[in-house]
Amino acid sequence: MNVTEIGMKKSRKYCSDNDYCRRASAAHEGYDRVLTEKRITENNITDADRDANGLLEQILESANLNKAYKQVKKNKGSHGVDGMEVEHLLQHLQDNGDELKKAILDGKYRPQPVRRVEIPKDNGKKRQLGIPTVVDRMVQQGIQQILSPIYEATFSESSYGFRPKRSAHDALKKCKEYANEGYTYVVDMDLEKFFDTVSQSKMIEILSRTIKDGRVISLIHKYLIAGAIVDRKFEETSIGLAQGGNLSPLCSNIMLNELDKELERRGIRFVRYADDALLFAKTKRSAKRILRHILPFIEEKLKLRVNREKTSVSYIGHIKFLGYGFYPSRVGIKLRVHKKNVGKMKVKVREITSRSKGISYEALKLKLKQFVRGWVNYFKLADMKTLLQRTDRWLRRRLRMFIWKRWKKVRTRYRMLKRLGYNHSNAIKYANTRKGYWQVAGSQILSCSITDNRLRESGYLFFSDYYKSVNA
Repeated sequence: MNVTEIGMKKSRKYCSDNDYCRRASAAHEGYDRVLTEKRITENNITDADRDANGLLEQILESANLNKAYKQVKKNKGSHGVDGMEVEHLLQHLQDNGDELKKAILDGKYRPQPVRRVEIPKDNGKKRQLGIPTVVDRMVQQGIQQILSPIYEATFSESSYGFRPKRSAHDALKKCKEYANEGYTYVVDMDLEKFFDTVSQSKMIEILSRTIKDGRVISLIHKYLIAGAIVDRKFEETSIGLAQGGNLSPLCSNIMLNELDKELERRGIRFVRYADDALLFAKTKRSAKRILRHILPFIEEKLKLRVNREKTSVSYIGHIKFLGYGFYPSRVGIKLRVHKKNVGKMKVKVREITSRSKGISYEALKLKLKQFVRGWVNYFKLADMKTLLQRTDRWLRRRLRMFIWKRWKKVRTRYRMLKRLGYNHSNAIKYANTRKGYWQVAGSQILSCSITDNRLRESGYLFFSDYYKSVNA
């Protein structure tokens, strides 16, 4: 069904059982009317550029909003503070369509606070995500669709994150290219809690240089200051971007494009993927000089924080970038899977092949197949033939252990071993073995019965086999 006139009125049925949502809305309304930025007011009375630019009208065009709705529906995702799920969005827009559009055009629309959640990071810390309501996600997506082509033309060739037709693989290939040109020392730049520390006033200033429709600037600013619900309490968001909103990736690229242009002006080779950046130099001394001179621009001009402990100057073979490592060979610098990511891969395989979860053989095959395909597709640029052969031997042993545990009883083991080719006396002996599960999985008892080919024929996918297929 086509969404033509899309709008929004607060959907009280989704909030009726959430006292904290009502309290948050009341607190938010009081905060939202404050004059928060010079030249930007809540009633959005700034028509000077309506005819000259008309960006807001482009954002609210039916075709653009319909496309935004479809993208939000495709992305699915969790509900915001109002409790509305994605599957309820279409009906809500049909019922309340005109009011949202009119409220935005009149400058009276107020986004709801984001729902703050935390997800664990590899280092044991937590990353904060802000989940907007599905209606706000759709409006943000509509803004992003109009602004992205405008800014895309201004972005650096060395920027690869959150951009169409660019990927982490492209960024890694560029790193490899620079390294093989002799730029083997890098500044591994770490921006501390980038999304949480972005200066909103600086963000608005940068946006205003390009966007001349003040109503759009005001609308984006309202999203920046919409606030967040944390433990059922409303918190103001006077700094940062809500990591999880549809506008955040574009805004992060707009902010960091300032850094890209400054690096280009200084003639520094670099590769940036979102807030991960490598700055290349031919000597360690040059790399240290680059770091020393670029820090004031990042911290004083862009008002971002650099993590001095994690930001380092290193030989390229000692760093990790986007999960990959680099190593020198006779034919130049090559890519490999970083040892930390090898460790994470093994943790995931252990989780999938754990017997304690009690999943079926078919469910195990499906989960393993999905993980192997996703992992190999991401790390396919790495030289990892030997690594994957070693990993597959370990994986097959884990699968044999999984199967042996499943057989459980002596009579089941005897029956299955007979079926797999052992004679009566060997089947009896092996079925009654007192060896541990891991020992049995690595012994001839199973390696000669549950062979590699039998596992393949049963539908188990191995890393080496898939790696060969994607690099054929």
